[in-house]
Amino acid sequence: MLRIFLFLATNLAVILVASITLSLLGVDSYFQQNGTDLNLQSLLIFCLVFGMAGSLVSLFISKWMAKKGMRVQVIDQPHNSGEQWLVSTVKELADKAGIGMPEVGIFQSDAPNAFATGWNKNDALVAVSTGLLQRMSKEEVKAVLGHEIGHVANGDMVTLALIQGVVNAFVMFFARIIGNFVDKAILKNENGPGIGFFVATIVSEIILGILASTIVAWFSRRREFRADQAGAELVSPAAMASALMRLKETYEQPSELKGELVAFGIRGEGKFSALFATHPPLDVRIQALQQRYGNSQ
Repeated sequence: MLRIFLFLATNLAVILVASITLSLLGVDSYFQQNGTDLNLQSLLIFCLVFGMAGSLVSLFISKWMAKKGMRVQVIDQPHNSGEQWLVSTVKELADKAGIGMPEVGIFQSDAPNAFATGWNKNDALVAVSTGLLQRMSKEEVKAVLGHEIGHVANGDMVTLALIQGVVNAFVMFFARIIGNFVDKAILKNENGPGIGFFVATIVSEIILGILASTIVAWFSRRREFRADQAGAELVSPAAMASALMRLKETYEQPSELKGELVAFGIRGEGKFSALFATHPPLDVRIQALQQRYGNSQ
């Protein structure tokens, strides 16, 4: 129920922001005055506003959404030696990476996982699962934290949001061009957008959206290698490789991360085709570390 509420609240916020922006820009329709031809300039503005609004609103509220959706318990004041070690380790790694101290949190999950989120690299959130703390050694946990700090320091959250926004915009843009072509050229409708326009637009958005998601997934996989490199350099290559091998041992256990948080987790999911995977296979990531650092400790 909470996730449904958060989903609806996010979409309402997107519609509100996009509507206000379009009103300020004076764009009230992407059809020309005759009601049948597309005004490509207005259409491009419309699509960019809605495409970017969705990504940017999600980015700006990502910390709040993560805390609520994953029920993250933020450690404002450590209550035991384990929490004290976790906060101190994140502070150490953040200082090494040259970013501000993130908020540190723990969420309940038997599966070993962690994620980082937030639009501001100097005010991010790094959270780990109880399963990760229980199943990994301190050095492995530290490497995972280094990986997540790497995401923050590399600005991956902002970059992914911008890429997703641009991709969304072009999917909307070309889907409506295709819809208008089908409605006018194939169905010979000259009385404004008809059912053919809306059906063709929806079908085109689905097909183009699937194709576009491969672009976003490709970038997501590239940044995982960079985050692994950050974990190796902030802690040690051996610790990072060991943490990934530990994840491999428990890979069959389902992750509780949902939506965009999957892309910022340490392990990802293995249920999709390689083209749509947000994370490279763990074997490939381990091999990449070994090739880059050899047997470095």
